[in-house]
Amino acid sequence: MPFASGLSPLPTSFGSERSSDSATLHIDRIACTGHGLCAALLPEQVSLDEWGYPVVHAQEVDADLGRTAVRLCPVAALRLGVR
Repeated sequence: MPFASGLSPLPTSFGSERSSDSATLHIDRIACTGHGLCAALLPEQVSLDEWGYPVVHAQEVDADLGRTAVRLCPVAALRLGVR
């Protein structure tokens, strides 16, 4: 069933082949528009600067939380590198 935007949801198996417990978080600073969702989902690793843009304090994040942040980022500015 398509979403209102015309996009279909990701399959439930998306990312399930990864077995790592941690991943490296990367932020595309050009794409980021400062919604702050990454800081809300990963408060110990990401904070917001005075303009509302993310500052990564620890690039190693929990893989499950990282995948959730990547999936929910409204401008697709997050990427994970699994170690």
